[in-house]
Amino acid sequence: MKRFLIILLLLFLAACSPAIDISSVTPSEYIDTGVDPESWVLIPSGEFPSGQHDHMIDLDYDYKIMITDVTNQQYSHYLNEVVSDGISIGDVTVVENENISIVYGAFGFYPGDQFDGYEHEDQIEAGNKLHYPLNTSGERIRFDGQTFSTIPEYTNHPVTMVTWFGAEAYCAYYGWRLPTEIEWEKAARGTAIVDGHGLAFPWGMEVKFNHANYYSSHDLFEKISGKLGNTTPVGLYNGSTYQDYETLDQASPYGLYDMAGNVWQWTGDDYPKQHYRYLRGGSFYSYEVDLRVWKRNSAGPTYYAPDVGFRCAQDP
Repeated sequence: MKRFLIILLLLFLAACSPAIDISSVTPSEYIDTGVDPESWVLIPSGEFPSGQHDHMIDLDYDYKIMITDVTNQQYSHYLNEVVSDGISIGDVTVVENENISIVYGAFGFYPGDQFDGYEHEDQIEAGNKLHYPLNTSGERIRFDGQTFSTIPEYTNHPVTMVTWFGAEAYCAYYGWRLPTEIEWEKAARGTAIVDGHGLAFPWGMEVKFNHANYYSSHDLFEKISGKLGNTTPVGLYNGSTYQDYETLDQASPYGLYDMAGNVWQWTGDDYPKQHYRYLRGGSFYSYEVDLRVWKRNSAGPTYYAPDVGFRCAQDP
């Protein structure tokens, strides 16, 4: 039974991360999408259809959420700000499912989670936790021993390789937080009802190649490099044309971009009796089915991958 559970876990994590090495896939140039990653939008209180079966949920409060994912430039700026203020650089012990490893990277203190002693629940104790690995395949932020900088072509791409701890710490540093799953879903699909159903994707009921960056969607960078699998700049799919590549506007009803495809996004829920954190949105290595707004994925908070990022929320 234990062996069966381990196999299931390995298959699960494989579904969350790409099975290809994208470390050598670099865009040939920086592309400005015209979408400002510093922008936020207000999500008003009220009901919306949640989940595959459109169960109506009433969020009785307003909140704000970032229009795009946090970019490499934003995260590298943050690391430069906090490297002497609560964040350290060096080797840190990473514990995941009884596996222990030492990873070199940026890390900081986390107060720990409530432990219920539930079967298969890992105890997340107080201590230093990995935020962002360094000198690792797939990273887009470099550290020269003193300063963090972004690979120029990836400046406005979503930051990836960030653990849940690293995403939560970024949001908290600025007085923000990660969105809950319900907040994320409402921001992604809005309140519209089409033929008796809520929106399946942020832009509507169907997905086309030029709507989002997903597996074999033939996005602009695949067209330029001829290689499969990579992030695209935040907000790329806004109806604009780049080098004869015409995109469809994928903005959600509230004007958010990349709520489907590009990178999975961490959410903030810490559910009782489990240690997993949940991710939404699908990624460049997901099939169309995983881009639907009610789909979710999960991993331990120490997990990081080239197709996992995040955005922040805040109270108004």
